[in-house]
Amino acid sequence: MELDKMDENDWKYHGEGNKSLVVSHVQLSRVLRLLKYPAEDSENPPQTAEQAFRQIQNIVDFSSNVMSSLLGEKFIHSGEVVKLPLEFVRQLSIKVQHQRPVWRCDKVMDIYSGCALCLPNLTSPALHQPTHTPPLCIEIKPKCGFLPSSKHVSKDIKTKVCRFCMHQHYKVANGKWKRRSLYCPLDLFSGNRQRMHFAIRHLIEEPQNNFKIFKGGQCIYSSKEGSDDSLDLNSLLHHLRPYFMYGNNRINCHMTSKAVLNDFIQVLVNALLSGGGGGGVTDRRGEGRSFCEASLFNRERIRHGSQGLPSDSVLFRILQTQMLDTLDIEGLHPLYRRVEQHLQDFPKERTRLQIEGPYNEGFLEKLQKCPTEDDGSVEYAVSKVHQYRAAMTAKDCSIMVALVPSGEEEEDDDGQRRFRDFLSPRPPAFSCSVSILDLDPKPFDSIPRQLRLDQKIVSCYLRTGGALPNGSLPPLPGREDCTLLFHPV
Repeated sequence: MELDKMDENDWKYHGEGNKSLVVSHVQLSRVLRLLKYPAEDSENPPQTAEQAFRQIQNIVDFSSNVMSSLLGEKFIHSGEVVKLPLEFVRQLSIKVQHQRPVWRCDKVMDIYSGCALCLPNLTSPALHQPTHTPPLCIEIKPKCGFLPSSKHVSKDIKTKVCRFCMHQHYKVANGKWKRRSLYCPLDLFSGNRQRMHFAIRHLIEEPQNNFKIFKGGQCIYSSKEGSDDSLDLNSLLHHLRPYFMYGNNRINCHMTSKAVLNDFIQVLVNALLSGGGGGGVTDRRGEGRSFCEASLFNRERIRHGSQGLPSDSVLFRILQTQMLDTLDIEGLHPLYRRVEQHLQDFPKERTRLQIEGPYNEGFLEKLQKCPTEDDGSVEYAVSKVHQYRAAMTAKDCSIMVALVPSGEEEEDDDGQRRFRDFLSPRPPAFSCSVSILDLDPKPFDSIPRQLRLDQKIVSCYLRTGGALPNGSLPPLPGREDCTLLFHPV
């Protein structure tokens, strides 16, 4: 890209989160991520161009120096900060405004700093030569995959029901979503194929913000927050069918919806369990931490297969990083208060303790070399806070699985030609790429808010007794091989 020749017509609206808006290039496999401000600050930006540049550079540094080391370099695309012409940014803001969801318009795009984060567009990868079949890309926000076992946990329910499942009741009670998702992260992170299949089925059934499917860079399947629109599952199956016509000795277009869906989920499970290396399978975690009592998956249905993740898989690396949160927010908050008090007494210590960065090797070392026992020092407290912040980033990250249909004939890594066996009982072959996105550092001062939210979620769950709210989806049929939810109603 030539930054001095930027044209807003070369870019289109791609999506947005709470803090940034993303546009994608119509030809190049690139996206720009721009900061957002509250709409009331639109005339007076809350930070200078230099501060905006530093904020985005911090995101790059945290991703490349901290999360890359914890999650594995092969999964990370940190990107780079670019300085854009202000007129281009202003025209781009006008162009995309009408495409933005109404409920996101309480914030406006930063048109004053000209700073943006440039990243590869993972929804339209260029893994192989372009084919007549566009690539599929699946975005999964897996959320937290374990139950806390910290002695600081005050409510026993937190050690039995996972945060995601409890949070669903809170979100429905507050009107954020009309229906509860029956997805449980502990099933996805289990490493057991039956449980993972079960989890992904529920993500498809009620995707919320946790599941999207892109085809050739265009989003073809997602949920809209607060919307009561029913998802067009038949449309999704229509999109998926051409990719799965040849598996399992079915060279025809009469595959059942169940067969298409099963093949799609199987390919996705394979991608999430693959790591590209020869990683062994981890030891099983304790039963108490690997099963959530709110999950509809019947434990007795596990007839075969391992319980644990390959150590080079994306889910294993994410889970290990999530588990840096050893104290739970209830145990961490007193340590946060210790640091906060120290900073009130000695404000200049913020720099030495790297509260707002820089996110360099020194920050990573503080995080990795934290003592196991609390010696009462501010150094111990700040190391645990840094660990928690990295864990929270891993709990909120997104996995991007790009699937490019392979030809009937392809070369493997050692140059040997491999012919796809159309009669083999397996889904069709894909070239697969797995990446991790959304690796921003969590603010130091967000910890009190995290504690308040945790208390609200738990009290709401205990108050509702874990009951299904009105309008929620009924449990799926008990038989594993019965898939009724995709039939038209």
